[in-house]
Amino acid sequence: MPFRERAKYGAEAFDLAGELPQPFPRTMGPNSMAYLREVIESGLQSNMVSRFEKAFAEEMGVSQCIAAPGCTAALNILMASLDLVPGDEIIVSSITDYGTVMGLIKEDLIPVFADTEPGTPLISANTIEPHITDRTRAILAVHMTGTICDMDPIVALARKHGLLVIEDVCQAVFGSYKGRLAGTLGDVAAYSFDSEKTLGSDVGGCIITNDDVLAERIRFVGQSRGGEVVEGLGRVHAVNGYALRMTLSTAAITLAQLEIIRPAVTHIDRMIRLVSEALAEIPGITPTPIPDTTDVYSCWMAGFSIDPAAFTCDTDAFAKQVADLGLTGAGTGRYYLMPAALPFLTDQANKGIHPYSRPPASHTYDYRAETCPNAQNFLSTYVRWSAFCEKYQPEHCELVARIVSEVAERNRA
Repeated sequence: MPFRERAKYGAEAFDLAGELPQPFPRTMGPNSMAYLREVIESGLQSNMVSRFEKAFAEEMGVSQCIAAPGCTAALNILMASLDLVPGDEIIVSSITDYGTVMGLIKEDLIPVFADTEPGTPLISANTIEPHITDRTRAILAVHMTGTICDMDPIVALARKHGLLVIEDVCQAVFGSYKGRLAGTLGDVAAYSFDSEKTLGSDVGGCIITNDDVLAERIRFVGQSRGGEVVEGLGRVHAVNGYALRMTLSTAAITLAQLEIIRPAVTHIDRMIRLVSEALAEIPGITPTPIPDTTDVYSCWMAGFSIDPAAFTCDTDAFAKQVADLGLTGAGTGRYYLMPAALPFLTDQANKGIHPYSRPPASHTYDYRAETCPNAQNFLSTYVRWSAFCEKYQPEHCELVARIVSEVAERNRA
């Protein structure tokens, strides 16, 4: 059997050729080497993880930060800590990455994908509400590309139904909504510090919350393997837990990166708005919509939609042509449509395999692209390119617009 072509991550996934800035090599915080040296010279006795947790919590204005080896792992241990049962439902953004849903699937919870608002990659209270049932336990909103879901109505809807609100902030670190930081808008939030992300470390992630009880539960279940000490016996495992902890070296790098992130995000916000303004001037091109409520756009993935009626080529051909002209890493993002990107989940649901058997499932579930038509339509004409970063300058924004404009004129209907 031939080997599959495996997905690539980090620097390995980036084409470093071309005139546009690339995230790699990363801009490193000045204290990176000093913090790493401290870890080594301490003989691995450094308190670097707790220092990072304290610093990140203070920056976000919350009481608790739990460091994790990655965002996928962070969401996994969060789901394991919610004391839910197989067949409970989590309403999730339909446009996202597998890392958003892996944890809840591993915990035998059922993802219910809400459609996005037309022309956007974001879910809303309006698209969420029809999916609420008596088995719904939480809403997991993803701030895709760095634009932020309209969270106030989502939180109000959740409070009405007694639901937990989780934010996936992997692509929106230090983005701001109505003057408040993404990740502080619901009950609990997860972040990614993987090397290609805006706050890029070697890897890493974390969870933040103001719920001290939930934070302790996450540490117990997700990092202490559910182990507690019983007198006369020793360690016993009260729950089926995990040991998903951030390493000292990752904490050292991430702490140094945290110290330079604020001005970087401010600069990214300025540059992506320049790009968006320029792209909006090209007939047939619509840049990723920036909601009025997103007052700091911590853009990680830049992109635009094409009007199929305006051009003689399809989205794939348009993406290839802009990539060939220098829009490095340009391509479509159809794989972000979760109802279509999880064939194993479709098979499980179709065959009624646990947790889709009844019980614990309360009804049948349908995972097809057509179940989220707005999301499907958005991704069918969407072109995105390699991670937007703090290295962009106004001349790079102009170059992006020239490339897209040239391809648009070349293929105009």
